[in-house]
Amino acid sequence: MPKLREVLMDAWRKPSILAWCLYPLTLLSRIYLWLYQTSYALGWQSSTRLPVPVLVVGNLLVGGTGKTPVVIHLAQRLSLLGWQVGVIARGHGGQQQGWAEVTENSLASHTGDEALMVKKRLGLPVFIAKKRAQAALALLRTYPQTQLIISDDGLQHRALHHDIAICVFDDRGLGNGFLLPAGPLRETWPRQLSIGVTQIKIHTGRNAFEDSFAANRQLAGFAVNGRGEKRDLRLWSGQAVDALAAIAQPQAFFSALQSAGLMLSQTQAFPDHAPLADWQPSHGGLDMLCTEKDAVKLWPRHPQVWAVPLLCELPEIFWDTLMPHLQRLSLVHGHQTA
Repeated sequence: MPKLREVLMDAWRKPSILAWCLYPLTLLSRIYLWLYQTSYALGWQSSTRLPVPVLVVGNLLVGGTGKTPVVIHLAQRLSLLGWQVGVIARGHGGQQQGWAEVTENSLASHTGDEALMVKKRLGLPVFIAKKRAQAALALLRTYPQTQLIISDDGLQHRALHHDIAICVFDDRGLGNGFLLPAGPLRETWPRQLSIGVTQIKIHTGRNAFEDSFAANRQLAGFAVNGRGEKRDLRLWSGQAVDALAAIAQPQAFFSALQSAGLMLSQTQAFPDHAPLADWQPSHGGLDMLCTEKDAVKLWPRHPQVWAVPLLCELPEIFWDTLMPHLQRLSLVHGHQTA
């Protein structure tokens, strides 16, 4: 499966022989999308509308584009501005049935790794459910003072109405521009927006996509372990360390560590959201560095593992664009913010 994924990802970067061979199958994707969108447009299915604004952060492409660090940055900044923020997610990779609140003591095997990482980083209310409307309604019942809900992913999920769509792109842009399975697109571009929905584009790579805002992403200058200890990355300078990543693009994490001056003795790359339940440290005795998403799965059994946070920051021009929309929505919903 990992090799098949690599072959597909390579074929999706630009029109290729394999992509053109798969292109007829995109007709099925188009039919599904048309039926899905039409069912809501004609009222055969209805979207849940909440009494607070909903901001969704998602991507069009299969594979990670860096949306969760964007979610964390948005929630942190808005909380500092006085907004009462809650976060919802699907809980990808978790076994939780129905809806659940994610707590500091939750297990990633139940809630999914990203939702637990968001909770540990933010400390804000985080709820999960495969049906995001269930998670959102449960959050509002539990925390009625909530003024804004941020959905981690769910750009194509119409069962919960969203007011603002943050589309996150990386250096792949639209790839070869084809829908699945011939290309990486989950839906056609430009997107068909519901009436009243505001869309803002962000790019997390080096290359801008259309009129998107650049997200500044970099590794923190420190690492933390499961015992609550914190260590400056420079203290590993000149020492060999091991590194592990179970994310969409593991090599990006390894390269970032090397750019920070660390010498990697051994790297272990796993599929995105891999449970890591059977992982054991090597016998070399070297310190192991990983991503925060991996750490929430490893720390219950291996608290000595060090996680290096990924920091994300959006430019002020992005906030100048976003805030008037949020203020307007807040007034429409009858809320006042600081």
